Amino acid sequence: MSDAIRVGVIGVGYLGRFHARIYNDMPGVELVGVVDTDRETADRIAAEYDTRALYDPMALLDQVDVVSVVVPTSLHRQVAVPYLEKGIHMLLEKPVASTLEDAKVIVETARKHNATLQIGHLERFNAGIMALADHVNKPRFIEAHRLGPFVERATDVDVVTDLMIHDIDIILSLVGDKLSSIAATGTPVLTNHVDIANARLEFTNGAVANVTASRVSSKKFRRIRVFSRNSYRAINFVDQQLEVAYPGDIPEGQNFPEIVYESHSITPSQPLDAELAHFIDAVRNGKQPLVTGEDGMEALRVAMQVTDIINKANQG
Repeated sequence: MSDAIRVGVIGVGYLGRFHARIYNDMPGVELVGVVDTDRETADRIAAEYDTRALYDPMALLDQVDVVSVVVPTSLHRQVAVPYLEKGIHMLLEKPVASTLEDAKVIVETARKHNATLQIGHLERFNAGIMALADHVNKPRFIEAHRLGPFVERATDVDVVTDLMIHDIDIILSLVGDKLSSIAATGTPVLTNHVDIANARLEFTNGAVANVTASRVSSKKFRRIRVFSRNSYRAINFVDQQLEVAYPGDIPEGQNFPEIVYESHSITPSQPLDAELAHFIDAVRNGKQPLVTGEDGMEALRVAMQVTDIINKANQG
């Protein structure tokens, strides 16, 4: 591959236009074109970044080395597979697909044709989560909350697929073991889908995670707490504060160590910039991306199990 990596973006709506901007500003990358079936949108974004506007999702097949696919999840398999069959490297927005069957086809196609496939689980590139992941060792209990006010977005899916899947992916990456059981509950509030949900995930190594997601809360609250054998770490996604507690020295005349409490401000960064830079670096250097197709498929599998358990309970 030449030094100038030819990149395209398929789907330049709310999120895809940021992909276009980041690629356009990235050294060693040529933004070949942007695609959207909404011609007005494609024309506007192309003009903004002095690139070509295209309207057919397949229009970039013979023109790019790399592509970001930022289309509705139901179209992921239809759009992704032809590019992967040509060995074109892909950043595919989360969730990887709308069904496990589609996810499996996408992942296997990428593997068969040696195409780098990274799934856009953006929170893995949150500076706070990256700082947390660097220091967590064998977590025993994890508690995650992702709550926010209702917005008229993604109301065609439930809160598990919309929001909780972020924390499911993070938890799976931190624990690094297989699930042994799942318990879950949830209910619709404003939409026809589940709007608030809680899941308890138990792993074969004994680790337990409690995950709550809501899109009908009065305030935005996003926090994850991780308890390990000799430490406690918590990250507040909103203010990027990392809280740490661990045993210190044993004071003279006492039998147990004092607990040391620390609070660290995490230098903010733009997760999408970090995510795309990581993806391009993985492509350029032939490395495995942080969030593989298999990771995306496992997060989807667990999210779908949670949803299925909730729906069965609500029908009973």
